[in-house]
Order: sequence, then C-alpha cells, then structure tokens
Amino acid sequence: MARIGVIADTHNFLDARVLDLFAGVERIVHAGDIGLPRIVTELERVAPVTAVGGNTDDPCFGWPETATLIIAGHRLLVQHIVDPRRPTPAFTRRLAVERPTLVVFGHTHQPYESRHDGVFYLNPGSAGRSRFGLPRSVALLDLAADRVAVTFHELGG
Repeated sequence: MARIGVIADTHNFLDARVLDLFAGVERIVHAGDIGLPRIVTELERVAPVTAVGGNTDDPCFGWPETATLIIAGHRLLVQHIVDPRRPTPAFTRRLAVERPTLVVFGHTHQPYESRHDGVFYLNPGSAGRSRFGLPRSVALLDLAADRVAVTFHELGG
C-alpha cells in the first residue's frame, strides 16, 4: 500500500496544516497552479513531489503540462485542467496513449472523485487561500494493487 498526498491550486500559499497532514506520505502530487517554486521546495521537505503547471503558473518555471507515474501498480496521469465528463479530444488521445488507472487534476477548486470509463478521477480541491467562497482542501490517496481510497481533508476558510 502507498499513501500519497494530493494537492492543487496553492496559488503561492502553503498552509502549514498541509505539512502535518502529509507527514509520512511516500510522495506528494501537486496538480498545478502552484505559484512560486518555494511551494514545491517546502513540500519536498515532507516527501518527493511530482508537480505539473497550471493555467496561472509562470511558464519560466518549467513545470510540465502533464506527468505520469506508477505507484502500487497504478498508472497516474497528472494534469491541471481536466473535465472527466467531457474530455477534450487532446485529453482523450492522451488517455489512449498513457492508459492511466487514475487521473489527478485541479483547476475547479472543488474536491471530486469518480470513475469514468474505468478510470478513477481525483481533484483534491484548492489548498490556497479561500477563493470563490469554496472550502479549502487536500486529499490523502491510499493505493494498493486492488484498491483506490481517498480521504479529503478540509483546511478551513
């Protein structure tokens, strides 16, 4: 079993509670709209980080648009903007090539978990400062070869 910390939409703010919630994880996945690289540097004090850029991230930092990693027998595809219900043609092609079992995304600032066409989709919500009147949150993802379990953790307003 692998425990993964999942975060998105920090927008240059890292709540200290995140570091406590992620203590002991094997890896952290940041699904974009990071802000300055210091956010990833702080998360790396807890565990190795896989991060992708979001639509508000400065391209000069060189965050990739997508990342793929294999953990506990699952192939994870990480991309900031994804619509699980209506994937773009480009994303549909990426799914066909990468064949993930799990897609991690951000952008909507809303926690989300669901299966579509055999793929598990996860959005941890937004961990940055409160925006749009939405609650702030992160997720812990427990992966085993035969299961995916998600726990959302609210960070307060």
